[in-house]
Amino acid sequence: MKTTTLMFGIVLMAGAALAAPPQDRPQDYRWSIALTPQPGAGLSRISVPTDVYLHARSASLADMRLFDSTGKPLAFALTAPPAQSRTQRDTLAMRIFPVTGKNIGYYELDNVDIRTGNDGRLLSVTARGGSTPDAAPGLQGLILDAGPPAKDSRIGALQFTLPAGTNNYNAQVLLEVSDDLKQWDAIATTTLNWLRNSDTQTLANDRIEFAPRAFHYARLSWQYGDPITFAGIAAQQVSVMAVASPRATITLKGTTGKSVDERLYATPIAIPADSIGLQLAEGNTSMPVTLGVYRSASEAPRQRLHLGPRARATQAADFEPLLNTTFYRINMDGKERVSGDLAMPVVQTAQWVLRPQYHSGTNPNINSVLRLGWTPASLVFLASGKGPYQLVFGRNGATPAALPLSQVAPGFTQEELLALPVATAARVVALTSDAPIEKTPDGAGLRLAALWAALLLGVAVLGFFAWRLLSQMKEEQGRTDKQEH
Repeated sequence: MKTTTLMFGIVLMAGAALAAPPQDRPQDYRWSIALTPQPGAGLSRISVPTDVYLHARSASLADMRLFDSTGKPLAFALTAPPAQSRTQRDTLAMRIFPVTGKNIGYYELDNVDIRTGNDGRLLSVTARGGSTPDAAPGLQGLILDAGPPAKDSRIGALQFTLPAGTNNYNAQVLLEVSDDLKQWDAIATTTLNWLRNSDTQTLANDRIEFAPRAFHYARLSWQYGDPITFAGIAAQQVSVMAVASPRATITLKGTTGKSVDERLYATPIAIPADSIGLQLAEGNTSMPVTLGVYRSASEAPRQRLHLGPRARATQAADFEPLLNTTFYRINMDGKERVSGDLAMPVVQTAQWVLRPQYHSGTNPNINSVLRLGWTPASLVFLASGKGPYQLVFGRNGATPAALPLSQVAPGFTQEELLALPVATAARVVALTSDAPIEKTPDGAGLRLAALWAALLLGVAVLGFFAWRLLSQMKEEQGRTDKQEH
């Protein structure tokens, strides 16, 4: 019995060893790209190179790995590229309109006549009168015209210049803003002062700052100090413009489909295409088309994208139209007008199908090229271990290795991720021959066969020992019966 138990344990251990997955190695993948982080960078980022999308065998990039020079796997995350923006600072000279008249007081500054042009530009500002008719006319306030607010621009400060001949000045002012010259919002108050010494050195507080906001008009009034008409008032304008993430494109040559008109475009499965266009081979062409994919009956259909005139129903049950549009290339007055790329929800497929909506029996644009565009994902990784680092890809049946971003860069904000040093990528290198890869990759079929063989052998061994045990029991039973007789 001890021998039987020992043999059974050996069989189980052999089966477990055969069933265990092999260690992931760089040489198990088809392609490699060397990545070089900046010196001293523990955490780096890079846009996933185009070659990865062209050669990966998984739509989700599950076959992508990162190794150091010793073959140690490195932690990495795949994420949408962080939003980027560019800040531009400009100085805008404001047009100044003094409010003069009898002392009308701060609370009566609304008692003025304001004329504007059709575009909102200030033409004149005149006070109607004040609470003390016998007082001499004087400066009561300033109305400022900044012009129509620019898109994505905000004003965050005003800088004042003293009139010629004024060296020393001190006053407290209130700033109000408006877009219609009717409703005014008080946004800031400050003390402005200039102090010049005998050496003509000036100590000045010549700015009023506030939370950046867009406005067309401003109004300046004095809380104490003598009102003056400044020689200049400049608005500090801040413009924040979104910067588009880097894009990647690929052009595909077509082959003949099921009919003369139909064109098929083989597509790398990993490309998350979100724009599509057609470069027509011949000029003066207008070509209404239906673009779609072939799917088996078991696959669930996707929602159709109608970006142009509706296509007539297709007779092919396995053809799924995704969008309808018209591509064109027309010469006008020596200039060529061509259709641009169409934006669409992300589509990943191994083949695009193009069908003209009007069948002519011939296809003059047989050499037309399909163009796909996409936004590469951002790869964030820890530069641990020993360099150089290898980004490898191109292996069937691989399971995902990317980690959540919170595990690779815990606690990092979007601004910090955007500021991460960018690694550089070398050219793609082939690691193995381009021989066809078996559907059951990495010897999994051989391991499965070996496992079954081991199990069958174990059953045979157990059967043999069971037979021996039964034979021994029968022999002992026979000897016992003889002794009793």
